[in-house]
Amino acid sequence: MAANLGAFVVMTTIEQNSGKIGIDDYDGLYQTNPKLAFLMTLCLFSLAGIPPFAGFFSKFFVFMAAFKAGFHLLVFIALVNTVISLYYYLLIVKAMYIKPNDNPIATFQSDGYTRVALFLSILGVIVLGIGGVFYNYLDLFSYGIN
Repeated sequence: MAANLGAFVVMTTIEQNSGKIGIDDYDGLYQTNPKLAFLMTLCLFSLAGIPPFAGFFSKFFVFMAAFKAGFHLLVFIALVNTVISLYYYLLIVKAMYIKPNDNPIATFQSDGYTRVALFLSILGVIVLGIGGVFYNYLDLFSYGIN
């Protein structure tokens, strides 16, 4: 949820300040708005399930629960879909960092509400990701507590 919120805040901010909405419009975004490009990259990596972000641990725990419940084929299909989605997320990252643009999105400043929304989103992506590391340890300490 935090990664989706962060990605949509970045896209909405760019649309409101430049009127551009296509993926080709994001070409060279890092040159004019490096912070937004970096935040968008973090959100996309979390959505793709790359560790140590929250998206990785959410997918990991869901896939493990499904695997333990005997849904092996479903987990395999989900893993294949995860790899496919990674390709599409990386297309956006490629557009922001690698593809040049003759007419890039102009540099702009976000308002305070947008900055707070982005901060909370990225905080959620990172903190929930780090929290996922300690989840199993919490489970070990709570064993036997009813």
